[in-house]
Amino acid sequence: MLFYLSRLGAEHPALRTTAGTEPQKQDFNLRQRDTMTESEKYRIKVEAVAEFVAGQSDPDDERYVFAYHITITNVGTVAAQLISRHWVITDGTGKTQEVRGLGVIGEQPVLAPGQRFTYSSGSVIETPVGTMHGSYEMAADDGHRFEAEIPAFMLAMPRVLH
Repeated sequence: MLFYLSRLGAEHPALRTTAGTEPQKQDFNLRQRDTMTESEKYRIKVEAVAEFVAGQSDPDDERYVFAYHITITNVGTVAAQLISRHWVITDGTGKTQEVRGLGVIGEQPVLAPGQRFTYSSGSVIETPVGTMHGSYEMAADDGHRFEAEIPAFMLAMPRVLH
């Protein structure tokens, strides 16, 4: 729900004065706007699950491989296409990699309201623990472009975190 503030005019009873006195306070009036907000129209939910890939990792060579599984759900009211991705991958020392590119796994899926798209991919870092987060650039059917946040999630080798 979107609200906006409107300053009350001098004719409002709360601001009327008696002879020789000043208004004691400035009131504000909250009024509800009847239109649907952009955040309701253009909403994408992103969920991630990561797993350590022991068979491709080599801790002696500081190579830790993780697979991640992403589910993207259009919880808005207009269809939207995933145009591009931006990932920020940070290892346990704070070293950051940024990855940008068109689509995901070679696709630019269009999601109708309520529809979901799931894919898996991978990442390699130099420490047994790290994080990933980012965003997807989306284009709605009505031409509006917006960012869908990818919340941060943990990359962790088993038995490293307590």
